[in-house]
Amino acid sequence: MEYLRLSPAPWQLQGNGYIFLYRFTKNFVKSNAFLSEDYFKKYWGLVGSVMLVDYHRSNVGAYQELLFIPSMFDFSGKKAFHISKIYVSTTQSVYNGIENWGIPKELADFEINTLDKHTKNVKASLQGNTFFQIQVKSFGFAFPITTSLFPFTFYQDLRGKTLITKPRGNGWGRLCRIEQIKVDSLFFPDIALFNPLLVIEVRDFQLEFPVAQVLS
Repeated sequence: MEYLRLSPAPWQLQGNGYIFLYRFTKNFVKSNAFLSEDYFKKYWGLVGSVMLVDYHRSNVGAYQELLFIPSMFDFSGKKAFHISKIYVSTTQSVYNGIENWGIPKELADFEINTLDKHTKNVKASLQGNTFFQIQVKSFGFAFPITTSLFPFTFYQDLRGKTLITKPRGNGWGRLCRIEQIKVDSLFFPDIALFNPLLVIEVRDFQLEFPVAQVLS
């Protein structure tokens, strides 16, 4: 059995990934987003996201990640995000994600295949059964991307406390299109039902996950 060790925040992470921006319907969020009733009451809408990340370096080593953000939420007048479903490829990331930031990580297996310079096929599976598969192709020119332009604050719950985290980072973005996608809605929201507003590949990013603040 692997020994779980706490690696406290802040974390420094590097890698590549994809950001998928969506506008999910309120009914879809209520029924398919793995969201608690308490959080659904805070639903504000606007934009949701899926992120697919290949961390080459982190405080607990390399790992892969797939996460779902249903929408923005209203926390007593402050608008922020909430991660309602997330899988990662290592138990150390599961444990530390929960303990440091209240992120409800679950363990899954990932397979990333590079088909050509601009195209990747990614699978996530549980006990050999694939529940998420996507093929993404990037195009166009690369442009700088930073959380200064796209701020990302999220609220999560941990043992009766609400934790607030605001990651900071930068990298190089490139526009993408989805060529294939298949999702098992028993394990992840079926985003194949929607067309994305925007898909961006982010390469060579540097990301910091700070110590979470406790909502007073």
